Amino acid sequence: MARSVFTCSTCGATAAKWHGQCPSCSDWNTLVEEAAPAKTARGAKASPARAVPLREVSAEQVARLGTGIGELDRVLGGGIVPGSVILLGGSPGI
Repeated sequence: MARSVFTCSTCGATAAKWHGQCPSCSDWNTLVEEAAPAKTARGAKASPARAVPLREVSAEQVARLGTGIGELDRVLGGGIVPGSVILLGGSPGI
């Protein structure tokens, strides 16, 4: 038996049965019937993710803005990355 799913043409949400109204975005008559994606065979396992040593991870170097506070710059990896948000916390009076 061929299975199908109903996908909203507005928001992309899927439903197992047809509804007059999309349960996600509440638009009316936007669900379109499509063939359900094929399932993997029972017992078939996806290949596990491989752990990578940190020294093998490559990262793009980004220009950082120094704060003038040596220890803070060290903790932040050389300063503040433009466009980032940093939350600092501590006990009162520190």
